[in-house]
Amino acid sequence: MQRSFGPIQSNQSTPTSGGDFNARETELAKREGVLEEKERQAAEKQKLIDDKLEQLEKVRKDLVSKLEKVSSMSRDEAQKILLENLDQELAAEISKKVKEAEEEIKITADEKAKEVLADAMRHGVTDYISEFTTSKVKLPDEEMKGRIIGKEGRNVRTFEQATGVDVVMDDEIPDTLILSSFDPVRREIAKVSLERLMEDGRIQPQKIEEIVAKTREDVNKLMRAAGEKLCHDVGVYNLPVELIDILGRFKYRYSYGQNLILHTQEETQIGIALAKEIGADANIVRLGCLLHDIGKVVTETEEGTHVEKGVALVKKFGIPEKIVNCIAEHHEDKPFSSVESILVYISDAISGGRPGARHENVEDYIKRMGDIEKIATSYEGVEKAFAVQAGREVRVIVIPEKVPDDELPKLVHDIAERISKEVMVPGAVKITAIRETRYTESTMTV
Repeated sequence: MQRSFGPIQSNQSTPTSGGDFNARETELAKREGVLEEKERQAAEKQKLIDDKLEQLEKVRKDLVSKLEKVSSMSRDEAQKILLENLDQELAAEISKKVKEAEEEIKITADEKAKEVLADAMRHGVTDYISEFTTSKVKLPDEEMKGRIIGKEGRNVRTFEQATGVDVVMDDEIPDTLILSSFDPVRREIAKVSLERLMEDGRIQPQKIEEIVAKTREDVNKLMRAAGEKLCHDVGVYNLPVELIDILGRFKYRYSYGQNLILHTQEETQIGIALAKEIGADANIVRLGCLLHDIGKVVTETEEGTHVEKGVALVKKFGIPEKIVNCIAEHHEDKPFSSVESILVYISDAISGGRPGARHENVEDYIKRMGDIEKIATSYEGVEKAFAVQAGREVRVIVIPEKVPDDELPKLVHDIAERISKEVMVPGAVKITAIRETRYTESTMTV
């Protein structure tokens, strides 16, 4: 079988021109450079890998060494070592965070404190009108004064015995009687009784005793109602009835024109707001504020300050110790024992010290400060005396050559006794004696 074939084709290519050859050489040179760069990068990566392997090997050896140590330890010992290592690692980070927090607190603390106090004072705003204690009763005419005195003074004597107050008649104000007593409740009973007697017209011993007894009963009812309202207003319930009755006396008690019921209500609202803001126990603050001034209306005993009287009273009713401490510390007579005690002190200061809360004649205030300082400087060896904090503290500077250290306690005691007897100061007065010895000497010149 014969096959036919076409023309035979040659496999050899035709020679290339010179331009094509140069282009190929350039392309090959570029590829050679790229390969060299890749080889260099590969070498660097290999070196990094070798370094990592070396580090891993070092870590492995360290772990093996630690495991060899741990293997001979108890579980607690091993756990302690691991926790120590963790603490060291975290110490730097914790310190950094603490420093950042401290810086932030410094920046925001003042502003936050202002906001808290402002908000607390806003909670304490009440419809407050300053009232002043009155012990004067206006008479309709001169004849009424004679009828009140009675024959040989029997009517006025009966009235004084029944009410427990002194009736003072001032010739300079003939149409007015002045009722004098340390107890504001007695003064109120006497005032209302006298007004009722004048209205009734039958002024004689038996009628006086009858009206005074009826008035006392009515005033006691008013005080209990006032005490219950005060407790309900501040959210305190289930107090002993005896304490509620004593709190009701606040209705007739004033301090520099500030009524104690309104002061207590305002202070308690401020204290509760502050306690909630900082996370303190609001119930302790609530009761501490409510009862802090209860000693001011305790008339059963004349010994001690209102703080001491208040503490003694509430202890009789089994009030918890933390609340008792709030009462005992609200004038800093004792060091503060809790945050709640501090809040009661602050709330009392805000309520009593805010503008418009209390009123006192400027001349009386200046005279009181002068009397205190005069008493202190009247003692031999006292160089100077300064009444500070509205007369609540007296700082006495003594001459060291005249008053030795062992005589200071007696000097302070004597000054305190005279001030308490001769000057009317609200609360306790702290006497601080300062005795300072200084020695000086000059150098010799040659």
